[in-house]
Amino acid sequence: MIGVLLVDDEALTLDLHRHYVERLEGFQVVGECAGARSALSALLDGPRAPEIDLVLLDMTMPDGSGLDVLRHLRARARTVDVIAITSVRDADVVRQAVGLGAMHYLVKPFTFAMFQERMTQYARYRERASETTGAATQAEIDAMLGALRPVTAPVPKGLAPETLERVTAALRSAGVLSAREAAASLGLSRVAARRYLEHLADGGRAERAQRYGTPGRPETEYRWRD
Repeated sequence: MIGVLLVDDEALTLDLHRHYVERLEGFQVVGECAGARSALSALLDGPRAPEIDLVLLDMTMPDGSGLDVLRHLRARARTVDVIAITSVRDADVVRQAVGLGAMHYLVKPFTFAMFQERMTQYARYRERASETTGAATQAEIDAMLGALRPVTAPVPKGLAPETLERVTAALRSAGVLSAREAAASLGLSRVAARRYLEHLADGGRAERAQRYGTPGRPETEYRWRD
């Protein structure tokens, strides 16, 4: 199991993230902190520090920033993995977080599907890293780093990345959708919804099937591929 420490100054956010983690296989929450100081105490001196593999770290807290926490961790040679979870969109903060070792930077608010995707990528990275020992080959290094990146086909002209993300999240959450259902759920036209779903199918992230059992022509449904 991957031990997760939640760090956020908002109680409702901590509760939400705890429920998100509990829905994932292979992860368990081993601690919760409402501020930067308590996070550092838990990570550096806390009794459960050895169990913490991953920190879901807020960037803005009353007693210090997530960047402060990262700097102190690295200064003490604490190599725990970190995913930044924040509403801060400032590019300089993103660069600093990545420079200090954040593996992902997830902007609030986000759907469970987006959260699940990032956590799945992280779990895949840990699995690849655990399988590699000694002097790694270039292919093994590429596989480890590639596990942290989503595999998507380039967004073709005429499709908006933001809408593609919404359709992706809806399909992943539902598991199976038709263009009609996606259109109704997201406020798109059926033609537009079909274009985005077809793009996901062409990129290997969804598979097509025919849905029978309703009057008229069979309907194409799209199933998310984990």
